[in-house]
Order: sequence, then structure tokens, then C-alpha cells
Amino acid sequence: MRLYCATSNPGKLREFELAARRLGRGDWRFAPLSGIPPCQETGATFEENAVQKAVYYSPHAAGLLFAEDSGLEVVALGGAPGVRSARWAGNDAQNNRRLVELLGRVKDRRARYVCVLALAEQGRLLRTFRGEVEGEIVDEPRGVNGFGYDPHFFYPPLGCTFAEATPEQKLEVSHRGRAVAAMLEYLQAAPAASAPPPSSRNPVPR
Repeated sequence: MRLYCATSNPGKLREFELAARRLGRGDWRFAPLSGIPPCQETGATFEENAVQKAVYYSPHAAGLLFAEDSGLEVVALGGAPGVRSARWAGNDAQNNRRLVELLGRVKDRRARYVCVLALAEQGRLLRTFRGEVEGEIVDEPRGVNGFGYDPHFFYPPLGCTFAEATPEQKLEVSHRGRAVAAMLEYLQAAPAASAPPPSSRNPVPR
């Protein structure tokens, strides 16, 4: 089945597809939208931005569409970069450089990756799904996989950064993998036509 996705980020699309295969739900195909003016993201939370995008883009899709908002929250930085994660300082390299510089000699390196998916159809929000994973920030980049802050996001249970982990290892525990798993499980159990009222949060186990 086809599920439209309001993102053009190739890294995210690869992770969505890999998550579906890992869950044994490879019959889902994720199709990006193109040629549509970008949605203005004015929300103060990941949930608000994801819902804005899903409601904005879904009338242009010939079926169900989901939108995503995700990012990094660092405890010592008061939750920054948060919803500004992708555009905090510029590109990935600039964002990571700013992250390391701001932390400096701070000992508390706790951080959390957050992902929220909003599922919609023809401008109507159906449900949201939230995934989180906790780790810590390391100064030196490690690994060549992943994208964004992955080279600096160390996940203790794996003993490596997300950029050192294989794509499969990362999706087993990542914020995006958990949110996608929750969404696909919901779609299998409850078709959109009989979906329950919208929910702003749908936590999944850490």
C-alpha cells in the first residue's frame, strides 16, 4: 500500500522504508510529495509542527499522508536545539559544531532524540505518534552512518554513536523507528476510515 510522506529528506525516507521492512510490513511504499510550496513551521513543539505539515500537505495526496517533525533536545541547553534542530546553525556540520561549542566543558551531556509523526487524510488529522530515545553527546564525531547529530549522539546500550551503528541497529532503538512502528501497527489495526479521535501524543516504550 502507498503512504504519502511530507518530506524530501532522503535519510528520513530510507529510515521509514527500512523500518517497514524490519517490522515485516514491506507492503507499505512511502511516496514523497513534490512541487508543493513548503509549509511554514510555526509550532513551538514537535507535535504542533508535525500536525501543521500533515494538515497542509494531505489535501495534495491521493490517500493517507504522514508528516514528521523531529530533533534533538539537550538537557544542559534547556532542550535546545529542539524544534530548530535542522536549521539551528545551518547544515549538519555547522549544527554539530555549534552543539559541541555550546556544551564546552559542561559535564551533563544527557540528550534525547524525539520524533513525532502526524497522520492525516484530505486535511483531517487522524492521529499522532511519538518516539523518543535517550543518550548523551560526545565531543568527537564518531561513525559515518546516519545523518544530522548522529555522529555525536552516543547510545550507551549499544556502546556507540548512532553514526557508528548499522541502520538496522539504529532503527531497533531510534526515535524514528519507534514512531514508525507505532504508526504502522495502528494502520494495520484501525483503517483510516474508522480511526478514533486525534491524539496529540502516542508514547511508545523507551
